[in-house]
Formats: sequence, C-alpha cells, structure tokens
Amino acid sequence: MRVLAALSGGVDSAVAAARAVDAGHEVVGVHMALTRNRAQTRTGSRGCCSIEDSADARWAAQILGIPFYVWDLSEEFEERVVADFLDEYRAGRTPNPCVRCNERVKFDALLERGLALGFDAVATGHYARLSGGAASGRPGDTTGLRLRRAVDTAKDQSYVLAVSGREGLARALFPLGDAPSKAQVRAEAEARGLPVASKPDSYDICFVADGDTRGFLTRSLGAHEGAMVSPDGEVLGTHQGYFGFTVGQRKGLGLSRPADDGRPRYVIETRPATNEVVVGPEELLSRTTVEGDGLILLADPEPLADGVGAVPGLGDSPAVGWQEASVQVRAHGCPVPARVRVDETAGLLHAELATPLRGVAAGQSLVIYGGADGDQVLAQATVTSEHATSRAVA
Repeated sequence: MRVLAALSGGVDSAVAAARAVDAGHEVVGVHMALTRNRAQTRTGSRGCCSIEDSADARWAAQILGIPFYVWDLSEEFEERVVADFLDEYRAGRTPNPCVRCNERVKFDALLERGLALGFDAVATGHYARLSGGAASGRPGDTTGLRLRRAVDTAKDQSYVLAVSGREGLARALFPLGDAPSKAQVRAEAEARGLPVASKPDSYDICFVADGDTRGFLTRSLGAHEGAMVSPDGEVLGTHQGYFGFTVGQRKGLGLSRPADDGRPRYVIETRPATNEVVVGPEELLSRTTVEGDGLILLADPEPLADGVGAVPGLGDSPAVGWQEASVQVRAHGCPVPARVRVDETAGLLHAELATPLRGVAAGQSLVIYGGADGDQVLAQATVTSEHATSRAVA
C-alpha cells in the first residue's frame, strides 16, 4: 500500500513510520505544521508541532530513507480546532481539543489530501489497535473493522481516536498498538538510530505554548467580572470570566475563605448567560446519567433486554444499545460500567452508570467500550447533559 506517515517530530510517529516501512509499504513522511506562529519553538516538553519538531521529523525521515514533506495545515487547525475550542468555552462547555484535532485535522484533513494524491492509508504514532480496513490490507473496507485499546493501556489513545469513525479508521494504520510499553518504543528508536529516541513527550494544549489555558482564554475572549456563588445563590467572590473554569476544578478558585464546614469547594457548574460560576461540595459532582449527541457508531448496537423502557428524547423506537458496557469521559479517565441506549436516527446516546462519575461536563467526549474483553470501542458522542438520578441500573 502507499502509506502517508504523519511525522510529528516525536519518537512515537518515527517508530510507527519505521514499522510501516518494515511492513513493506511505500511510505512517504509528512509533517503537519499546525501553528501560525512561525517563531514558536518548544519549551521543555510542552506543546507540539513546533519548528524544532519539524526539523526532528525531517531528520527521522532521512534516516528511514523515505521522502519527506511539510504541509501547512495551520488554516485548517485554526478554523477547526482553535476556533472550536474558543466557541465551546464561550458556550460554557468543556471541549477536548485533542479529540477535535484527531477528527478534523490529523485524520480528516490529512486523509483528504492523502487520498487526493493517491495514497491508500495514513499511519500515525497513536497507541491503539485496529483490525479490518487498511490494518488487514483492505483500505477503505469497513467490514469487520474494530478499534481496541492499545496493549500498553497506560498510553492508550483509543479515546481520542473514536471520533474518527469507521470510514476514517478504515484508512488508518496504528503500528504501535501492540507495543508493550513506551520504554520499548524508545529502545527500538535508539536501536534504529533515530535521534528522537530520548525526546520528551509533549503535553498540555499545543496552541497554548505556556500552558496557561485560563490566560489564553482571557486574552482571546476578554475579561468579564462575574460572581462566584454557592448552590443556593450566596455570592462567595468574583472571577474574570466563567470560561476560565471547568466542572470539577478545585484549585485556582480565588476564594478568600473556606466553606463553613472547612471542606474544599469544587466548580459544580458554569452559567454563561449570567457569567456565574457555581461552587460547592464534592458530592454535588456525582452523575449517574449522561447523555450525548453527534453519535458515532463503531459497532452495531444490540437489542436491549426486555423491560428497558423508553428514554425521554430518544423516541419510542425499540431499545437498542449495550446492556453491558463501560463509559469513559476523559482521555485517561477510569471507565465505569453502564447500560447504554442509542438512537441511530437522531444520533443520540443515553448512558445509565452503575458507578457515579464526578466532574462530567457538557462538551466532553463520551466513549463507550465493550466487546468480549471490554476493550473495544463501541461508540462515541459529545456530552450534552448529565445529572444524578435515583433510577437503578441493571
């Protein structure tokens, strides 16, 4: 196959490209330049897609003996990721820019250009396992396609890949899915003579180079003083914009006095209409029901057991979904058991959790896992609402 290997400039993508070469594919490396700030350079291990990264990617391609190009995707990144990030916070939701980047740039934009140039598939350094599609030598064929967690669960990235959908994943290769550990990947890079073998991992939001997300939001959206209130409406302090806070946040609230009972306060809710931030005790964060829209199915739903009634908003169609599944709402969060119902026509998802989740917020990516080993991605949606409920979960 003709494979377009995304070279970020890090160790993972370099080893993934090397493995694609070893598999006998005709590989071309491409570095996606995502930032509009041409002077941006890496500070420590923070961020990605910098000038330094581009040079490292070129160096890795030379060692592998593959053609290399730099593609300017900064316009797509600005429009599809950064603007979306700001719009979501402006609306009081909590977005995951890495999910959006995987969906709208690292797969959509890259694959779109790659297919136009005659490539069969794209290879990346993500940690996840794929079967079917390009992974089985059938690029574009979604029959039998399965996305599963990586062997190294500590590095697993199936959560951020779920949004890519069947069509995108059928054209994807993840050569590191079976890697036992990141240490092994680094050792392999060193053995291959790749200069990025010991390069630190990037972290945090790549377009917030200094790591100060609240500062970035304030500079982009402006400071607007508002009230920080208790659940019963008591004004406890002020803030400079509701968008600077996320549900579940404990630190950085700027309150001058603790709660009367001495317990810490957490952000329970943000209210864009009134520019209020509601803070309260930790137990108010617990959620046992989560709903989402924009449903993406990576497996066919099953008929649910008798006795599962209609769910408000999901219509009166026969109950389908998964009786035994698990729900994850953060990239490295712990999955919890759940019963899930979906409405394919409306693109909606409803999950009843056996174990309460804390800090669930609208805008987060909601990923459903199941299958024989519980590690297969079944579906993905974007959280629209969450609440506590007294309904029992089967």
